[in-house]
Amino acid sequence: MTRPPDRPAVEVEVEVVEYTDPLCPWAWGSEPVFRRLRAALGGRVHWRRTYCVLFDHDDDPPPDPAAETAWYTRYVEDISAHTRAPRARRLSRVAASSWPSSLVAKAAERQGDEVAERVLRRLRESVFVLGEPADTVALAESAVRGVPGLDRELLAAVLEAVRADRAEARRPVPEVLSVRGGSPHPGAAKETADGAYRYALPTLLVRAPAGCRVVPGWRPYEEYASAIEELSPGLPTEPVRPAASDALARYRSLTDPERELLTDGPWPPPDAVRVETGNGPLWLHPEEAAVHPAGGRGAPAVP
Repeated sequence: MTRPPDRPAVEVEVEVVEYTDPLCPWAWGSEPVFRRLRAALGGRVHWRRTYCVLFDHDDDPPPDPAAETAWYTRYVEDISAHTRAPRARRLSRVAASSWPSSLVAKAAERQGDEVAERVLRRLRESVFVLGEPADTVALAESAVRGVPGLDRELLAAVLEAVRADRAEARRPVPEVLSVRGGSPHPGAAKETADGAYRYALPTLLVRAPAGCRVVPGWRPYEEYASAIEELSPGLPTEPVRPAASDALARYRSLTDPERELLTDGPWPPPDAVRVETGNGPLWLHPEEAAVHPAGGRGAPAVP
């Protein structure tokens, strides 16, 4: 497996596969826990994202787009009540396709972890902060404008990679075909239009020489860490919680659930830019706010 140049060498042969989609509300709500888990692992595993194409080209268009948007808005509101993730004050429409955002996210991965993380984050925020899903190439490119180092010429080169991701997501392990649990989103595999199944989003699949573990759906941090611990004892460590200003400089964009899990000390930093959403604020680093599509909606924080 080829590593981007800024990824540290792994210490153990553990792979974490994250089945996701840039426009999935449950995946967006899982970002605080996944960010914490990646910080705890400290680059010592192969973390690979597989883009499942939640909104596909062959999905039937809604007979009443306005009614579909109203239903989906309520659906996202219900999810954000569980996850506490921000949601857009107004959603313009249900995404027509996940392909453009998945292609942009996959292309960014070829330019290292920092670019990949910032691009995927912007794509998620297009729908859950701005209310304008990045479901065309033009909208996806607009959503990620200003991310340093992004080469948009890579889009055509990753088409086969996203096709492979989509196919992989439709070969779920048997353990997820029937899942029980107390989570509002336990993560049982979803039946597709052709009668097959795909992973629910998000799902983490952990592979190591000692075996394989799968953690589907929306889960607490401890369940993900425990699955990795079973296969590689001692690998997950409690991540260092940096000071607020350092955390915002690292992540560029933080929600309230994230800053509670990932930062230490007083909040907010004096130069943080607060962007209001329909479910709590999004906090931007001032340099991120200067190029972020939501930057014009924000205001400097007042500690």
